[in-house]
Amino acid sequence: QVQLVESGGGLVQAGGSLRLSCAASVGLFSLNTIGWYRQAPGKQRELVAIFSSTGSTNYAGSVKGRFTISRDNGKRMVYLQMNSLAPEDTAVYYCYAWARVDCWGQGTQVTVSS
Repeated sequence: QVQLVESGGGLVQAGGSLRLSCAASVGLFSLNTIGWYRQAPGKQRELVAIFSSTGSTNYAGSVKGRFTISRDNGKRMVYLQMNSLAPEDTAVYYCYAWARVDCWGQGTQVTVSS
């Protein structure tokens, strides 16, 4: 199974920025999709941003224009640059990939204070 390890979470004030990183144990080209989900307390896990199988990107409407997903194939890394953070962005952020099965990282906490 693919191993995914997130890093970069933390506490930030509203309006601030964070960059999350996800290290994959396999080459990114071997993955059908890879991206980020998040889960806030008491809420369902939701898509944040993802690379589709065609390489195109999809974003949740709530983060468009503020978050940017990117990848470094050589380093087997996927990033999520988060700008203009708001308290409603507070959640555990998970790296996700599909490689014939769903693969999840352990999650990294992002807390945005008002």
